[in-house]
Amino acid sequence: MTGAKQQKLEDELRKMSIELDHHLEDMFGDRYPLHPNRLPRGKASSVFYDGLFSTGTKFTLGYGSKKGRGYLVDIEMSTLAKVDPKDRDEIENEAIRFLRTIVPIHFPNRNLEVVKDHDVYKIIGDFSLGTV
Repeated sequence: MTGAKQQKLEDELRKMSIELDHHLEDMFGDRYPLHPNRLPRGKASSVFYDGLFSTGTKFTLGYGSKKGRGYLVDIEMSTLAKVDPKDRDEIENEAIRFLRTIVPIHFPNRNLEVVKDHDVYKIIGDFSLGTV
């Protein structure tokens, strides 16, 4: 039973990452040229393998962290171009703003928040499998 609940949690995190990926592609997808090995948006079998952005989450136990365990938010840009720090900040701020609006939609019965922990963002809160 726990395996199924964990899978449901991971599936919802994946859906949320796809939603974030689409949002960032809509807003910033034409700002930089794609890496030569990267397919244009919509041309791969998954949003994780095409377009300028690749987003996801990964669990961390939070050792050495101020905020403890949670899911790291991973946003990568697939380009060989030098990304302007102002653009990086704008994209990061928009990503976090957007995540803060969709986390409660994807996880309505959990007390979760998106926080900055050192130099990374993560989703922390109630990830107990009893509430899936």
